[in-house]
Order: sequence, then structure tokens, then C-alpha cells
Amino acid sequence: MAPDERVYAIGDVHGRQDLLDAILEKISQDLKQFSDARRPRIVFLGDYIDRGDQSSGVLDTLSGFAKAGEAIAQETGVTMDFLAGNHEIAMLGFLDDPVKAQSWLDWGGLQTLASFGIAPPSGRNPVDLMELREELMAAVAPFKEFLLSLKRLEISGTVVFVHAGLDPDAPLDAQPDAATLWGQAPSGKALGMTGYKVVHGHFASYEPVSLQDRICVDTGAYFSGRLTAVRLDDDETFLHVDTADLPLPSEFKLTTSERQ
Repeated sequence: MAPDERVYAIGDVHGRQDLLDAILEKISQDLKQFSDARRPRIVFLGDYIDRGDQSSGVLDTLSGFAKAGEAIAQETGVTMDFLAGNHEIAMLGFLDDPVKAQSWLDWGGLQTLASFGIAPPSGRNPVDLMELREELMAAVAPFKEFLLSLKRLEISGTVVFVHAGLDPDAPLDAQPDAATLWGQAPSGKALGMTGYKVVHGHFASYEPVSLQDRICVDTGAYFSGRLTAVRLDDDETFLHVDTADLPLPSEFKLTTSERQ
């Protein structure tokens, strides 16, 4: 890591606003233990939408952070970086050409539509898809600038943050989307790069993966109920939030007498 930075990298959110709120609170509490000169930085590793039920809320939260970035940094000292995931790029592809990119609907796009109050298409013919595109275009208009501003990678020292992986045969400033978004490379050697440690998401498992040359923090929030971040400074520390840790909705909370 850069010696003046403390970075929290957050794995794939996939429409879990509740877990996003919880991990941000956990990071906020975690930061209180430090009084050194390292500057706190949060890197969101992409795949904010699809599959979970709260994609519109996640976009609202993150785009709000992006717009208020300078004010947040001045008030708290925390800077934020937002990377593109393959799901954000797939949705943008649908908005560009819904006929060509209609497969996005089957990757969790239907849940994203529902989060905006948009009904699924009655069919997949070009007319239906174009009408759906217009509805979605209007719904995501407040977030379009944010979506188009998402970066492919960020660097701190010799640590590279990316959604899926790197092509070791391409320079960092010319990485192909196949590698950064999908973890694929023409050589078949995506993910790592000599001289760097890669921190990424995209490849979901219940536990994070920590190897000498890479860390994966995608713990499958939408199906596991677990969202993970890793704190990187002089050490490597994982922070988790789980559905079981979240407060129950008010209608499910029991009074003391009912518990007895």
C-alpha cells in the first residue's frame, strides 16, 4: 500500500442496500481506532446492481457520495473511488442497444427493473425491448453521469484495485475490458500481474480469498447475505456484515414480554 493511505475495498453489493449501509457503518466505526497519518480511502469494486432487490437505492446512495465527494473528504478525510463492474457495463449496453444486449435481463436485470418500479417486458421482440429501454433510460437518468464516470481500476502503491482481474500481457493503462470486467484475457492468464497485488471481486464465494498476489472480497451478497470489505494498511483485515446482524424490520421486532 501507499504508506500514507488506509484503503477499504468493498466487494460486490448486487442490490443489497441494507448490507451496504451496514458495511459503511462498520468501516466508520473501524476508522475510529486509528490516529496515525494514513488517509482513509474507500474503493467500491463494482457490481452495484442486479440480482438483489435494492439496486435503485444502491445507485442513489453511491451516486450521492460521488457528487458530494469533495465535501465528504473535507468533513471526514475519507475519499471514495468507484469502479465499474460487468453488470453496470451490461446495463449501459442495454440502454445503448436493447436488442443486442438483451441478455442483461437474464443476469439480474429484471430485479434492477423491479427496483425502479418497471414491469418486466411482455416479450423480447424489438418493439417491447425498445419501449423497455425508454422506461429504464428515464429511471436511471439521475445516475447516468455516475455510471459513465466509473473507472476500470485504481492503484495504491503496488496494489491494484479492479473489479475482476488484470491481463498480465497488457500495460496497466491499456487493460482490456475482458480482463478488468470479466477476469478474462487472450492468454488465459487473467487476474495477476508481476510486481502488483490485485484486489478484486466478481468471483463469489462465502469466504474471501487471500493469496500472495491477490485478494478477492466478493462474498456473494445477494445469495449469501454477506458483504465483505478488506482493510489494507500495514496489515490485511477483513470486515464482514451478514443479514443475521441487521436490525429486524419494526413489524418483526418483539417486545420484551413477547420474547418471554
